[in-house]
Amino acid sequence: MSEEDGVPDEHPRLSLDGGVTDPVSVEQSTQAVATPDIDLSDSSLYLNRELSELAFHERVLHEAIDDRNPVLERVKFLSILTSNLDEFFMKRVGGLKQQIDAGVTELSPDGRTPNDQWRLVLDRTRDLLDQQSECYHELVHPALEDAGIHLVEYDDLTAETQTALRDYFEASVLPTLTPLTFDPTHPFPFISNLSLSLAVLTRERDDDSLKFSRVKVPGNRPRLVRVADHVERDSEGEQFVPLSRVIEANLDLLFPNVEIVDTSLFRVTRNAEVRRNEEVAEGLIDMIEDVLRQRRFATVVRVEVEETTPKRVRDLLVEQLSLSPDELFERDGPLDYTGLMPLLDLSRPDLTLDRWRPQPHPRFAGLSAEKPGELFAEIARKDVLVHHPYHSFTGTVGTFLEAAANDRNVLAIKAAIYRTAPDSEVIETLIDAAKNGIQVAVMVELKARFDEENNLRWVRRLEEEGIHVAYGTLGLKTHSKTALVVREESDGVRLYSHVATGNYHSQTAKLYTDLGLFTADPDVGNDLVRLFNYFTGHSRHDTYRKLLVAPTNLREEMTRLVHHEAENARNGKPARIVAKLNALEDPEMIRELYRASMAGVEINLVVRGICRLRPGLDGVSENISVSSVVGRFLEHSRIFYFENDGDPEYYLGSADWMVRNLDRRVEAITPVEDPELRIELEAVLDALLSDNRKRWVMDAEGRYEQLRPEGDEQEVEAHQVLMDRALAATHRAELFGEVDDD
Repeated sequence: MSEEDGVPDEHPRLSLDGGVTDPVSVEQSTQAVATPDIDLSDSSLYLNRELSELAFHERVLHEAIDDRNPVLERVKFLSILTSNLDEFFMKRVGGLKQQIDAGVTELSPDGRTPNDQWRLVLDRTRDLLDQQSECYHELVHPALEDAGIHLVEYDDLTAETQTALRDYFEASVLPTLTPLTFDPTHPFPFISNLSLSLAVLTRERDDDSLKFSRVKVPGNRPRLVRVADHVERDSEGEQFVPLSRVIEANLDLLFPNVEIVDTSLFRVTRNAEVRRNEEVAEGLIDMIEDVLRQRRFATVVRVEVEETTPKRVRDLLVEQLSLSPDELFERDGPLDYTGLMPLLDLSRPDLTLDRWRPQPHPRFAGLSAEKPGELFAEIARKDVLVHHPYHSFTGTVGTFLEAAANDRNVLAIKAAIYRTAPDSEVIETLIDAAKNGIQVAVMVELKARFDEENNLRWVRRLEEEGIHVAYGTLGLKTHSKTALVVREESDGVRLYSHVATGNYHSQTAKLYTDLGLFTADPDVGNDLVRLFNYFTGHSRHDTYRKLLVAPTNLREEMTRLVHHEAENARNGKPARIVAKLNALEDPEMIRELYRASMAGVEINLVVRGICRLRPGLDGVSENISVSSVVGRFLEHSRIFYFENDGDPEYYLGSADWMVRNLDRRVEAITPVEDPELRIELEAVLDALLSDNRKRWVMDAEGRYEQLRPEGDEQEVEAHQVLMDRALAATHRAELFGEVDDD
């Protein structure tokens, strides 16, 4: 851990024994702000956004370090960390570089310039990447060996096996390779984002000068070559060789009649922060297509090289990619741990967590899309709360939309799509509805980062089917997760709403925890009518009956709710706030929470990732706790609880407490009013706050410590508790009627 320019290092380094190393003492002590008159805009009251995100990635790495996890689960988290850091560099580091290049010197809430943050981030990520390599070599690789999974070097193979893999290379890999040489007659080759490449130095027989060539490791070939696919198994267990090593060992077939002097791997990361002014763009689709083209050629923000890479190659990469030396990262071992993901497909249940199968929701038991009247009658009878991946997405959200698409009484279906699967059943269902004569309107957010291309494809498909499509909102990103079904019934038109925390994405619904509320509440339904009219029209409503909508009333209402708890505390009434979020970054909301804590409100925050708030500061936030749960599922739901003098209020929806969610996105949060559903939400919050296996608690300096059972204390893991709860509910439902599988 390091300090630079007097700026304190705010997060601990995780050690390989699962503990937390001793922190460097910092100037931002809890006593520093314990003064009668406190300036809540003081930078010492805020943690750095970028370093806080990297602290989350440290917790992800810990799942790979933790030997209580099965070894293939640990491999998965090594891969997740690589993907997370790739995105972090593309988005956050790219954004910092743009600010530096533009001469921005404005201080962040914690008092740092973009250049300060950029340097701190590079130092912290260098440490984190070193820890990832150490984890793999010292912990995970030996554990794989013990389990009979051998990741071997090409030189360790027998001569017979090498011959077989050379034949494989010549037949199946060599034709896909394109060597690109850099010399006076050839420009430096374009290096695509996140591609794995070989830097090859060669020398011709009659020329002592060295030539540099780049060979891209093909992404359409398996990154791990399974030896047993090419030779009869001659050893116990499974043997795998990295494809890059197979290519490296057979480069003489690609570069004949020259001396291959050196080979080394490198990997480039490019900036994804490419934007255009929407107000001057010819059209949103044209703008997004242009952004995708520009992103392909965007500036490089990082290059990773092997430890053995020659100085000549390093210097060439830094010069030709216009990098500073600090942006070159030397790695010991794999540069891209996502290449290990095929190991998770091995039939080794002894090396993985028990497979989880999302359960049928008891309220949907016996219901089907073929009998839509029964399904809608059940929602009209009583609101339904679904919790993925504990409840089946296909059996709830999918069934709801499919029933609507095939119901002759349905007049219209409207949905807001932020991200969806490449083979989205949701989109196909909406297309079926349109074919059945139902009016369908879909808001597809084209600006959903890294999903732009997928969403563009679906927009074109929807428009080909004659469906009304809105592409987004000028100046805002539509992040709400909502659907509305308009149905003709015997007593008139009824509105059925779905307001959720997660995307209409059947695949992530198996991996992310998300909540959704089905309701026939006319106030919620009419609010959604207003919201969808805003998507497809151009005017925005100023008021909503029940929904909290950004950027209209969400910030105002959340502030009011926090103020109300503070007022109750000052009057000696019960006062408590529990908020489950993905991120807490908005400085004004943090100030409101500080004021509430100073008034005596007990505040429990469960924040998966970024948290700028500092809990436990004397006189400011000693009534606030911050914890984070990192486990088998990605925590993604947002839940808000306000004590309200013994008459609690619950809310769920799409928004975090971030500036972008409150001010620059269209978000929707709904109250949950049914007493039984409130009990369900309380159970979710209790499970998370009782976890002593996967929960981390943050201190005032932004350091996290993972809880462990003490003495005879029973181990509690929130995800397991909620899986068990879903299974128990399914079993109870089976006692009273059939529960349909997906």
